[in-house]
Amino acid sequence: MRAAVLRGGTVETRIVDDPVPGPGQLLVRSLACGICASDLHFMDHPEAGTDDDSGMSTYDQDVDIVMGHEYCAEVVGYGPGTERRIPVGTRVSSLPVLFTAAGRRIIGQNPDSPGGFGEYLLLTEAITRVVVSDLPSEVVCVADAISVGWSTASRARVTAGEVPLVVGCGAIGLSVIARLRHLGVGPVVAVDFVAARRETARAMGADVVVDPAGVSPFRAWRDVAEGAAGSARDLMAAVTGLPGCVVFECVGVPGVLDSIIKGCERGTRIFSVGGPPEGERLHTLTAKRKGLNVQFGGGPSMTDWDEAFEAVCSGGLDVGPLLGGTVGLDEVPAALDAARDANGPARIVVVP
Repeated sequence: MRAAVLRGGTVETRIVDDPVPGPGQLLVRSLACGICASDLHFMDHPEAGTDDDSGMSTYDQDVDIVMGHEYCAEVVGYGPGTERRIPVGTRVSSLPVLFTAAGRRIIGQNPDSPGGFGEYLLLTEAITRVVVSDLPSEVVCVADAISVGWSTASRARVTAGEVPLVVGCGAIGLSVIARLRHLGVGPVVAVDFVAARRETARAMGADVVVDPAGVSPFRAWRDVAEGAAGSARDLMAAVTGLPGCVVFECVGVPGVLDSIIKGCERGTRIFSVGGPPEGERLHTLTAKRKGLNVQFGGGPSMTDWDEAFEAVCSGGLDVGPLLGGTVGLDEVPAALDAARDANGPARIVVVP
C-alpha cells in the first residue's frame, strides 16, 4: 500500500507492506484521517516515550511507522476469530486502540498498529463503530479529536457555581467548549493568542474570548465571574462570593500550566489536557498554598467516545468551524508542517 511513513524523524510517502489482520481485527481502507497536534509531538519528541513501559506508544526511529489516529474508514476484510458483524463496504471508526497478542497499541503511534496516513489499517472489531450518517468522511473523522475534550469536560462536572476558563483553542480546547455548551454550562471564557482561533471558539460556543497578549486571562475571568455572581441565574454564588474557577489547559507548551498555577484563583480546579512532551516545571508550593486541584489528562472513556462520535455523526455538533483543507498522501509531509502554524485551521484532513 501507499503510505506517509515516519522514519528517523522525517515523513515520506512510499510503498510499504499491507497490514494483515490478526485475531479479532478488521482490515479497513482509510477514507479520511485528521492531522493532530499529538502526531507532531510524537514525531518531534521520540524521547517522550522512554518512560512509558506499556508498549502502547513506541517510536523506534529505525522502523517504519504510519501515523494517523483520527480516521473514518471502510471495512474490506476480516481477521481470524472475528464475528464479521460489520459488512464489507461499511464506513466505520473506532477509539484508536488496537488489541494485539502482545498487548494494546495506540493506532498510529506504534510499528504494530499503522494509522490512517496509509491506504489500509487495522481496527479492533469489538470497539469498532458503524458510521450511521450521510456526512462526509472528512467530517466524521474529527469525532476522535472531539472525544478528548468531550470526555475532559464531562469528567469536570462543572457546577452552576463555577465559571470555566478554557486556555488554548486548538481542536481539544474547542471540543471542551463544545461539550460545555452542550451541557448548558456557561458563561465560558476562552483564551488564545490567535484571532482566528478565538473566532472559532466563539463559533463553537464560547461566551467571552480573550487575547492574553492584551488582557490577563485571570483578570478577564474575574470580570466575567463577578457578573455571574451577581446574576439571578446563580443566587448561591451571589451569597458566597465569586463562582469557583475551573481551568482547562489545552495548549501543551511548557510554562502554560505553571502560569495557570501562579495566576489562578485560590481553590481552582485545573484539568491539564495539553501535556507538553518536553515536560513541565511546576510551582507546587504555590499550588499547595492556593489549595489547587490538578487533574492530568487521560484518554476518553469508551462511553464518552461513543457520545462524541454520535454527536458528530448525527450533526448535533457542527464541527465545520474546525475543518481546513484536505490533502492526499503525497502532500502529508508538507501538511504536517502546515499544521504547526497556529494561524491555520484546527484540522487538516488526509484523504488517502
